[in-house]
Amino acid sequence: MSEIIDRRINGRRKSAGNQQRFLKRYKAQVREAVARAVAQRTIAETDQGGNITIPARDLKEPNFTLGSGGLQERVLPGNEQFGTGDRIPRQRSGSAGGGGGGAGDSGESEDAFTFSLSREAYLEFFFEEMALPDLVKTQLTQIPQTRLRRGGYRSDGTPANLSMTRTMRESLARRIALGAPHRQQLAQVEEQIARLSHQTHMPLVAHPEGVADADRADPAQDNLLDLAGLQAERTRILGRMARVPFIDEFDLRYNNRVPQPQPVSQAVMFCLMDVSGSMDAHRKDLAKRFFILLHLFLMRHYERIELVFIRHHSVAAEVDEEGFFHSRESGGTVVSSALELTLAIMKERYPTELWNSYVAQASDGDNWDSDSPRCQALLMQELLPRVQYYCYVEVDAEQPQVLWEHFESARAVSRNLAMGRILNQADVYPVLRELFLRKELKSA
Repeated sequence: MSEIIDRRINGRRKSAGNQQRFLKRYKAQVREAVARAVAQRTIAETDQGGNITIPARDLKEPNFTLGSGGLQERVLPGNEQFGTGDRIPRQRSGSAGGGGGGAGDSGESEDAFTFSLSREAYLEFFFEEMALPDLVKTQLTQIPQTRLRRGGYRSDGTPANLSMTRTMRESLARRIALGAPHRQQLAQVEEQIARLSHQTHMPLVAHPEGVADADRADPAQDNLLDLAGLQAERTRILGRMARVPFIDEFDLRYNNRVPQPQPVSQAVMFCLMDVSGSMDAHRKDLAKRFFILLHLFLMRHYERIELVFIRHHSVAAEVDEEGFFHSRESGGTVVSSALELTLAIMKERYPTELWNSYVAQASDGDNWDSDSPRCQALLMQELLPRVQYYCYVEVDAEQPQVLWEHFESARAVSRNLAMGRILNQADVYPVLRELFLRKELKSA
């Protein structure tokens, strides 16, 4: 674990610690206001933005200020009310907006602050810190998500992507290539200079008899002239080699990044809703609100997730989204029919080795007496070993019902089963957030 210490100097009358606490409290206040707003809305308005109200006292960052006591000297230029030496009455504490003074006939204050949130900002606060538990990567499939990876080099790019190692290699190769002819000429000149220098220091040989003195050439003098010319040539070659730049614009190489398919997780969420005769209009409304919020959460955070909607009474049926939320079909109560259908669909279309499976079930807890043990057996022996997470929500039940008791026995031995109870509209969002809160935040 790493620890970061911020040693930046705080501004005047500012504190980094106070600012962090203020931002944390600000988010908490907005989240609570969003939850209150959802409890007061209709189902059709659940995902809409709107006005949010938070207490005005929570908008100010705490800081130290000078009190109103003590003796102070002030200069008030250009006023028509006071002159030199006049005494100015001290302002009373608890003036307008101060919240502690006496009654008055003037002054305005504001006890709450109201602002408007867009739909995106509203949902961002709404589903913050929530995630599907234990989501793992199971299979690489045709997935639109991509990520950038290193893919060679290119001759243009931004300074941040400049590859110094590759640039120096290109520079060295260019200097070697451009300097090769000069090095060959230099090697030849150096060889001639060495040969002439050796001849110049050799002893003179007697001339043959019969050769006139005027016709005799001075070899040493000729060698010195040739040696001077070769040395000038060597200087010229070295100058040409020095004019080859160390790094040229042609040498620059930048890291190239190409898109690569990003493996992501395949997930499926089974939504099971009880629509039996014991589920009256109020209970169905609570269940629908729960599933609508769950649907919004999944669609916002996970692009590749499939939803399976199952309605059940005495029999279970897979329906589409429209039928799940708006169908009026009802009947008796046999919860095991929904669990059996879920298991059958899971085996047929969503094998465990390829998919992350999740189940969310909402019911009033009422069930046929002989069917509840069957539900517990299906849950413990078939479903829980196959799913990443199973959450059961009981709606509008003052006391735990028979289904809750059987599921609670299963929860005692299973880590991937969670349960919650919703009594009214205000409980829908807190229960959803508690069920899908990030694991690291639960343990914090």
